Amino acid sequence: MSDTTAGRYADVNGINLYYETHGAGRPMILLHGGLGSGEMFAPILPALTERHQVILVDLQGHGRTADIDRPLDIALMADDVAALIGHLGLDRPDVVGYSLGGGVALRIALKYPEKVGRLVSASRAREHRRDPRRDARAAGPGERGGGGVHEGHADVRVVREGRAAPGGLPRLLDKIGEAMSHEFDLSDEVRGLLVPTLIVAADADMAPPSHFVEVFKLLDGGLRDGGWIGEGRPKGGHALAILPGLTHYNLFMSPLFVAVTLAFLDQAENA
Repeated sequence: MSDTTAGRYADVNGINLYYETHGAGRPMILLHGGLGSGEMFAPILPALTERHQVILVDLQGHGRTADIDRPLDIALMADDVAALIGHLGLDRPDVVGYSLGGGVALRIALKYPEKVGRLVSASRAREHRRDPRRDARAAGPGERGGGGVHEGHADVRVVREGRAAPGGLPRLLDKIGEAMSHEFDLSDEVRGLLVPTLIVAADADMAPPSHFVEVFKLLDGGLRDGGWIGEGRPKGGHALAILPGLTHYNLFMSPLFVAVTLAFLDQAENA
């Protein structure tokens, strides 16, 4: 990754949150996947910073942000990042998240829509609704155990290379497993989402494309012909991208992910 002297800590929401700032332009909060850190975006960071100020955040228990005595709860992590946005005095930055970060990004947009410009949620399976019993039955061999993470997971490699937060991998896996055991349904909240949102998935993601289409339908997408001039597109400006030739484990470093993310975010500047 580029210049780590950009790294700082912010004491927000009861946690000492590590973040780095790179580039200049329209602000973008960029959130990593589970068991990863902001460093996992190193391959795509140069492209993202050509026109954007990118704020990389290490979430609770990940990277350089130490774990604290509380559950590894997506809603709490969303509160952390929302507090960071206020701490930095950012005016409605775009929020982009991958996997775990995609779930955190969605929760920020749902709870703090006034703090977010546009939202990109990538490769976040079953984030709007989770039934742990159903998900356990549907999971493939690579998803079972260890909080739903197997040894081939790209994020695990980040941890193995020495960038896990203080506290160690076993405790983090236990907390992730506990977090994934809770049932919830945010379908009604997602239907009312006020922030223009792009849902992104690989065509061979951890969940089938139909899952991401289901989320897009909640956002008024895919229900009718979009029309000659786009008059039938979702009223909230939402969009869906299924990226070909990718999996859950390489989407976050793909030029295709960069291309669709920047195209969606740049619509705000061209409006």
